[in-house]
Amino acid sequence: MTATTGPERVPSPRSCLVTGGNRGIGLAIAEELARQGDAVAVTYRTGEPPEGLLGVRCDVTDGAQVDAAFKIVEERHGNVEVLVANAGIVRDKPLALMTDEDFLSVVDTNLVGVYRVVRRAMRGILRKRRGRVILISSTVGMLGAAGQTNYAASKAGLIGFARSLVREVGARDVTVNVVAPGYVLTDMTAGLPDRVLAEFIEQTPLGRAATPAEIATVVRFLASDDAAYLTGAVIPVDGGASMGH
Repeated sequence: MTATTGPERVPSPRSCLVTGGNRGIGLAIAEELARQGDAVAVTYRTGEPPEGLLGVRCDVTDGAQVDAAFKIVEERHGNVEVLVANAGIVRDKPLALMTDEDFLSVVDTNLVGVYRVVRRAMRGILRKRRGRVILISSTVGMLGAAGQTNYAASKAGLIGFARSLVREVGARDVTVNVVAPGYVLTDMTAGLPDRVLAEFIEQTPLGRAATPAEIATVVRFLASDDAAYLTGAVIPVDGGASMGH
């Protein structure tokens, strides 16, 4: 007698949230996750929400806005299971000319903002006893860059944050990883002087910039079941620019 099986089980869509997901790297990540069948929401501070995704206006420097954004996502998609903390800003300036506002605004968005969204996501993730947290850092956080002491400090801080969180939540089937892009073709990098861009390319063994899609595929892997035993990692996606760090 030949055994028969029932219909193949289709996994339920996971609730995913990408902060700063209406353009650049964040949008590429959100679209990549959506292509896998997940229910994807994005936060955005300015501009318009992307078509086909749940857009929620939110400034990650405001705890009340973060909480309100999560409530909307939870009502529509359920508790967030995959969080990609991507929202970030730059305020480049030599340290001697940098103001307190230049420094604190970058740290508040890029580092403290991550703390706010990850802390809020933990409510649902710990209740489910499974989840993926992926923080978007930068190779600048490992290599440093002139004029970016504020940005580098904020991005380096994500590494210590992630690895400490791993030790808190790992036993609950929650992974926390960091992706560190190098030079990526986005609106943010388009505003850099040609001289700076040429230096980035010269220091990159592959001799070119990355596309947002190349960052998104790495995030997709980290969010997948294939990466279930990978946590506390810092993955540079930079064409080899930060080898040895």
